[in-house]
Formats: sequence, C-alpha cells, structure tokens
Amino acid sequence: MSILLLGKDGQLGWELQRALAPLAPLIACGRGDCDLGDAAALRALVAATRPAVIVNAAAYTAVDKAEADATTAHAINAEAPRVLAECAVASGALLIHYSTDYVYDGKKSAPYVETDAVAPQSVYGRSKLAGEEGIRASGARSLVFRTSWVFGEHGGNFVRTILRLARERDSLSVVDDQIGSPTPAALIADVTAAALLRLDLGRRLGDGETRLYHLAAANPLSWCGFARRIVELAGGRAGGLRCAADAIRAISSAEYPTPVRRPANSRLDCSRLAGDFDLHLPDWQPYLQRMLAQIAAR
Repeated sequence: MSILLLGKDGQLGWELQRALAPLAPLIACGRGDCDLGDAAALRALVAATRPAVIVNAAAYTAVDKAEADATTAHAINAEAPRVLAECAVASGALLIHYSTDYVYDGKKSAPYVETDAVAPQSVYGRSKLAGEEGIRASGARSLVFRTSWVFGEHGGNFVRTILRLARERDSLSVVDDQIGSPTPAALIADVTAAALLRLDLGRRLGDGETRLYHLAAANPLSWCGFARRIVELAGGRAGGLRCAADAIRAISSAEYPTPVRRPANSRLDCSRLAGDFDLHLPDWQPYLQRMLAQIAAR
C-alpha cells in the first residue's frame, strides 16, 4: 500500500513528503527521477513502484513564460496527468492531482464553487484545465484539488519575492484589484493526508469515482494587502527591511501589465471540501508567521 509522490522538490511536494510519510511507505520522485514530459517513463515508473496512491504535485507553474512555451506547459500540466490517470486505471490506484484558480476568468463577484463555468484566460490555465479533463475522461478514481496563491518555506513564491524586494527598496507598488486566498503548502499537504485517511487510501471511493474540491485558506485579500501583512509580520524596518508596510503603494492591474491577465477574483468556496471531510479551513496568517520565523532563524 505505497504512495508514489511526483514533484517532491517543489514547495507543495516538500510539505507532502512530511504529511504523507506516516500514512504508508512513500516513494518520492523529483525532476531528476522521472521526466513528466516522457509518457513512457511515467508508465514505467508506475509499473515498477505499483503504488496504491499516486500524488501528482508536479506542474509547470511559470504562468507568464507558458505563453511562449505552450508545448512544454501542455505536456506537463495536461498530458502527464492524463497518462498518470490511465496508469491509475490500469493498476487500480487512486490519483490525487492539484489544479488552480486560473481555470476561471475571475469575473464572478462571489467566491467560485466547483460547479461554476470554467473559462481559463491563459495557456497555463488552459493546460491545467486540460489536465483535469484528462483525469475525468480516464475513469480513474481521483481527487482533484483546485487551490490558489500557494506559498511555503521551500521554493519560489510571492512571500519570498516581497521579502527580497523589501530588503532592496524603500517602497514597493503592488496590485490591489486582484483578490484571493494565500494558501500555505503545508495546509494543502495536511488536508491531502486527512482526506486520504478518511477515504482509507482511496478504498472508500467507488470504481471510476472522481471528486473535485476547492482548497484554499480562509480570509482572502488583495496582493497588496498580502504584501503589507508579510512586511508587518517580518518586522518592517525593525526587522531589517528597507521598506515598511505603509510604504507599499496600492496600484491597479493596468499599472502593472504582465503577459497574462490574472483573475481579478480568485476566491474559492471550500464548503464542499469542509462538509465532505468534516474539516475547518483555517486562516493563512499563522502559517505565514511560522514561515517567517523559520526564515529568520536561518
């Protein structure tokens, strides 16, 4: 009853190693162990390891770069999940996969629920949606978690970017008209483990049963609000930063153009997840405090 984890070196994969290890023997693979763009290699890996659960935490997440690298983004975000799903069907394994708020266009005024219409506005979003669709079409037993604004101690993310810029500059300008929930990688990993336990490592799912859930922390805010809170909790100038929280200026998305238009509304309603697994989705701030304390202790 082993668990095969793909993407072990990413910020989510790192936390999943911790959360999944107590549940069953864990086989954790990174980029150097298997090329997700190589379907034959993926099939060989699953055949050799014969896992009861496949957890795919690997993804192409360079949102802007994907616009000019659609082939690679599609191979990793769409084709690899489809191949893994086919492997899961053949072996009877459960597949767990992670998707994104970018499958929506961000125009809804309320938080998105799982049944809302999808309308991805970018190569990245379309590739992630194609991954979801490939899993559903395969008939695999599966859990797909859509999440947003992921941050963690390991890997690159918004928190680390703001800390770096706040050390280098006296003031910052951050977009204030995009709203979402910063979601700790540790929380995603812990919820994944809790779901696996409640489902008895997938044995309580029926043949071909697939479930889609939103998974995000409580208390959404804007990117600017998030940046200010990061600097506040890091101590601002008293914590060795050049930029204080009140020196972070709110700007519009139009003032900060990027190759990809980000969703204005990335809020995800997690009621289905909370109800099905009797979970409480907590605030992201204690996780941020712990991350900043770990960084400061190094």
